[in-house]
Amino acid sequence: MNAGARYWAMAGLVLCCLIWAGNALIARASAGVLPPVGLSFWRWMAALLLLLPFTLRGLWRDRLLLLQYWKQIGVLAALSITSYNTLLYLAAQTSTAINITLVNTGLPVAAFIWTMLLLRQLPGKAMLLGTALSFLGLLVILSLGDPARLLGLSFNPGDLIMVVAVLAWGLYSVLLRMWMLPLSGMTQLAAMLLFGVPLLLPFYLWEYSQFGPMPLDANSLMAIAYTAVLASLVAYLAWNNGVRVLGPATATLFSYLMPVFAALLSILLLGEALQWFHLLGGSLTFAGLLLATREGRKT
Repeated sequence: MNAGARYWAMAGLVLCCLIWAGNALIARASAGVLPPVGLSFWRWMAALLLLLPFTLRGLWRDRLLLLQYWKQIGVLAALSITSYNTLLYLAAQTSTAINITLVNTGLPVAAFIWTMLLLRQLPGKAMLLGTALSFLGLLVILSLGDPARLLGLSFNPGDLIMVVAVLAWGLYSVLLRMWMLPLSGMTQLAAMLLFGVPLLLPFYLWEYSQFGPMPLDANSLMAIAYTAVLASLVAYLAWNNGVRVLGPATATLFSYLMPVFAALLSILLLGEALQWFHLLGGSLTFAGLLLATREGRKT
């Protein structure tokens, strides 16, 4: 495998997790203020409108391929565009930020399970050791350096919603690698948006009928702008490329960076103090990722 491609894929995944850490903060901050399905719908609608002018030619050029693989594109869109982030926003209505982060750490496990079931591949020793090291670093951060804090956590229905979201995203990542559609990244994302947004529309209309429209103010517009441009377009292109190059098992390990970045963003944006457990946990997480990604084969 080309070393340059691997390094760029890893850099893209790091950027992706940084962006999605910001998305998680927005999800929690907007709980009770912005309707969750409405935020998801307008995020993806805005992303679609931004992407279409740059992809119309590619969509027309690859129309026969799109017709050939429409079922695969539809499944990928349903799992990612329609499901994952909508479920995350729903989970944030009742779940705490730390619980969402804890449940999201199950993503590599979900990817391992789907990989074994669908691709018949087992992770190597370096992958398993790196995963354990990264997970240990994550626990250091989440426990604030005190293991007793983990025993005091409680879970609620929002956490169960997040479990479903993690299973959906793990399956999406594995299917993305398994099918390897012969489309460019932007064309495939545009096609997924064209499937995923209409699938989300009935749920948005139901929410609209029950709770009213999405409020239009500076905060909601900023949330939609961030999630549409960065969390949708930039992050999805980076994630899809990472899965293609590194494989789903390796790519999903980078999800351990999200709570690390969330802690750093809280320090920078919310004025929280940098503590020793941030440094220790972050170092262990990065060391585990470096160890896991040393495996040369795709997993």
